[in-house]
Amino acid sequence: MSGKEKSETGPRKGRPIYLDYQATTPTDPRVVEAMLPFFGEKFGNPHSRNHFYGWEAEEAVENARAQVAAIIGASAKEIVFTSGATESNNLALKGIAHFYRDRRNHIVTVVTEHKCVLESCRHLEREGFRVTYLPVKADGLIDLDQLRDAITDRTSVVSVMGVNNEIGVIQPLAEIGAICRENGAFFHSDCAQAVGKIPLDVEAMTIDAMSISGHKLYGPMGIGVLYVRRRPRVRLEPMIDGGGQERGMRSGTLNVPGIVGLGRACAICGAEMGTEGARLAGLRDRLLAGLRAKVDGVVVNGSMSSRLPNNLHVSFIGVDGSALLIGIGDIAVSSGSACSSASEKPSHVLCAILGEDRVPSASIRFGLGRFTTDSDIDYAIEKFTAVVRHLREMAPV
Repeated sequence: MSGKEKSETGPRKGRPIYLDYQATTPTDPRVVEAMLPFFGEKFGNPHSRNHFYGWEAEEAVENARAQVAAIIGASAKEIVFTSGATESNNLALKGIAHFYRDRRNHIVTVVTEHKCVLESCRHLEREGFRVTYLPVKADGLIDLDQLRDAITDRTSVVSVMGVNNEIGVIQPLAEIGAICRENGAFFHSDCAQAVGKIPLDVEAMTIDAMSISGHKLYGPMGIGVLYVRRRPRVRLEPMIDGGGQERGMRSGTLNVPGIVGLGRACAICGAEMGTEGARLAGLRDRLLAGLRAKVDGVVVNGSMSSRLPNNLHVSFIGVDGSALLIGIGDIAVSSGSACSSASEKPSHVLCAILGEDRVPSASIRFGLGRFTTDSDIDYAIEKFTAVVRHLREMAPV
């Protein structure tokens, strides 16, 4: 049965099979259900403190704040709502750097970070800050000794993402946090790809600031969080001035439906993370084994032992990447991160682990998720096998 025939009779109604859960996740129906009242009868402004409608909205916001805090082991008072992880990363890096610049003007990050972290650091460099960009090893993980050597008494913040958005490798967060604390630097982590997928604890991992994105964990788009530690206190300069909402760190009327949705999404992930992670790891391993059993030259990019359970990033050697994407048109996957897919340049992450001149043309990120089925995986194996074999047969010797 073809992918089209299969999907015509299923919930996709003729749409492609979706295996790009690192780019975004569908909003869970349970999350939508929680949000709906706040578009209608519960429409109050949470900053209206003089009547029922405002109190009702404020109560919903504070409930969601507690739900988000619970999934990372934080206090609800440490949760600052934003528009998403890009804003959170900008606020953390620029806010901390600007507040402490008189004493500390140095930042440490990693070459494989998300573009919004790298661009924020480049912006700070233009303002006179000094930034150290750490390399990664062939498996995509940082060298802890290099990190330790890079931190100085002028380092204000170290920013290392929890899970890479392309190759899915999990950095050693607890070890990084301990090194930062020992050396008096704050530790910020972009955990947009990690929250809800793997256990996180800001206390055990000594994380001082953490960025979260709603649409990466089955919540709505346009909502995110910056966790900001209270003890020892992390201070930062706000990027948005206004009414002083969110403890003065992020002014503006709160997105109540989005916040409610994010809170519900975190609660669901917290309850289901263990069983769902095991299920997705099994599907991922089944996908890799199936591909390798049917075609040669399937190379995994990044560590397999320290990897998100729902991520598989592979290169197909000897295959043209553009032709491969065209050939598997009824399967939605990515050849890089969604945030930089408009660029024709090789992935900066793959360049970092493989070398700029050694990045294969056909490198695919498979992102599995809550609604991925066994039949999706079986179809993907058969489709990729057929297309890769065809392209290799057609390629000139």
